[in-house]
Amino acid sequence: MRAIVRFRAIVLSLAITCTGCASPPNADVDAAKAALDKAATDGAGQYAPESLKAAQDAQAALEVELKAQEDNWLKSYDKTKELAAAAKAAGDKAEADAVAGKEKADAVAAKAKADAAATTKARLAAVRIGRGQGQITAPTKIKDVKPVYPGIARSARVAGVVVIEATIGPDGKVIDAKVVRSIPLLDQAALDAVRQWEYTPPLRNGVPVPVIVTVTINFTP
Repeated sequence: MRAIVRFRAIVLSLAITCTGCASPPNADVDAAKAALDKAATDGAGQYAPESLKAAQDAQAALEVELKAQEDNWLKSYDKTKELAAAAKAAGDKAEADAVAGKEKADAVAAKAKADAAATTKARLAAVRIGRGQGQITAPTKIKDVKPVYPGIARSARVAGVVVIEATIGPDGKVIDAKVVRSIPLLDQAALDAVRQWEYTPPLRNGVPVPVIVTVTINFTP
């Protein structure tokens, strides 16, 4: 009987010793940190901040668990491995979201650049109606937006006419507008309205072309 008890004590002692000497899953922990670092390097802070925050939180939870196990005499790293896997997955997601976000931002920037170039080209090519540039069919306004009378101008009883030179693109949309007769308190309201106007496509010899027209906005208190 004593032999059996002694044998069980030895087995228990060995089990406790093995548990106490368990090694942290360093490879898993390193992989999780590498995934987070890569996400940060690939611009997750700019293009996927929410995903990066989730990855950072997962990494923080992993580090807390690691510290807790370091302070334990009997160590068990099963939870640590689970947290390391979760942290790596979160880091990988943040990195993927950063790449996708950058691609989207680049596409938006490229489109904005192309639109700006097209607008500049159309503005430079625009002709004034009545300048003998062939048979031009004057555009007709099909969408009108009234200006919002600024409260400060109304209170000061500022009134009058703002004259704007508008460039209408081949599709009939206003692609540029500038003030040629100014009333400072009213200029921006006039520009904001005119930029939303739409016209029938202006035509020269039957072909859509950009044209320049002069419009007036009358403000009365």
